[in-house]
Amino acid sequence: MNPNENAPGAGNPPDTSLDQLRAQIDSIDQQLVELLARRRAVVEQVVQFKQQHALATHHPAREENLISTRRAQAAAAGLDPDYVEDLFRTVLRHSRVGQLETLGRRGARPGARVLIVGGRGSMGRFFGRWFRQSDYEVRVLDREDWPQVQSLAAGIDLCLLAVPIDVTPDVAVQIGPHLPAGCVLADITSLKRQPLAAMLRAHAGPVVGLHPLFGPATSTMDKQIVVVNPGRHPDQCQWVLDQLVLWGNVLVETSAEDHDEIMGIVQSLRHFATFAFGQFLCSRGVPILRTLELSSPIYRLELAMVGRLFAQDPSLYAEIIFATPERRALLKEFIESMNSLVAMVEQGDKADFVRRFHKVAGWFGPFSEQAMRESTFLVDKLVHRF
Repeated sequence: MNPNENAPGAGNPPDTSLDQLRAQIDSIDQQLVELLARRRAVVEQVVQFKQQHALATHHPAREENLISTRRAQAAAAGLDPDYVEDLFRTVLRHSRVGQLETLGRRGARPGARVLIVGGRGSMGRFFGRWFRQSDYEVRVLDREDWPQVQSLAAGIDLCLLAVPIDVTPDVAVQIGPHLPAGCVLADITSLKRQPLAAMLRAHAGPVVGLHPLFGPATSTMDKQIVVVNPGRHPDQCQWVLDQLVLWGNVLVETSAEDHDEIMGIVQSLRHFATFAFGQFLCSRGVPILRTLELSSPIYRLELAMVGRLFAQDPSLYAEIIFATPERRALLKEFIESMNSLVAMVEQGDKADFVRRFHKVAGWFGPFSEQAMRESTFLVDKLVHRF
């Protein structure tokens, strides 16, 4: 008897029982795809119904009820509820985005005239596309177009300022006298107190401040946040906000003062800290690809956030980071805080590190657990994708 005749790869027939099991899996997978196609067909009918009855695209309560039901079903079937929730959230997001392709094109006031000041810039072009696809008449006013400002502003329903932060107040003053009395004047800058005050001085009609927390590379408005700062005549501004909701945005209302204080941390400080880390890696000549080979997924995620910053427009970030004296003072305070840690590092004072660590952990409180869950979710996604 040949001792090798039963060895793997020796010409034996395949394990038929394993082949049969794999065939069953293939058949089930095929059925899953067919079920998803059937689901999509029903969703398309839902889209038609919503369109006919002017219903909202997103129904948060229904989605959360659906997720809770599927989690319970998964547990009863002996499946991991987290796994099933992840699967259905992907299905639901795909469904929402698909619905927005149709429902997001609806106009809250179709045919209205929109003038985008700075309409040839990246964010101006972005919003121009969205307004056009919702059947608005879009006009563009840029630097070279000011001789035609009177004709461009004639009869408009919305004037949207999409110009750099530092010139927004001046542009508001320039455009104000040319606006019809009922025209909504709005801006989309990431600084709100000064632009909003300038718009209120420049135009006696309806005014609202907007800050989209996303950039022009955004492919869908699904659940994208827009901060809203009320200015004047909110009832006359409402159609603009309704349009943002139709596109899928989530609106968060706040005062201009509160917005600027929070954005000093959320934008200016965060971007500056990211810039400082990237600059340090560059000055050290750190081999990025080699660090990725020897890194954990969380490091890769953190480095991706740094690399993302340096893949974008530096002038835009310079405007955001150094926009006001208050923001520059905040950055100086941050640098001084870092300098205060030098003695601890020089002495290798582990006890001091642990003491400070516990103090900060106590300050973060319950958010630390939430941060663990959310970051673990992102890391798992990253590992699965790459």
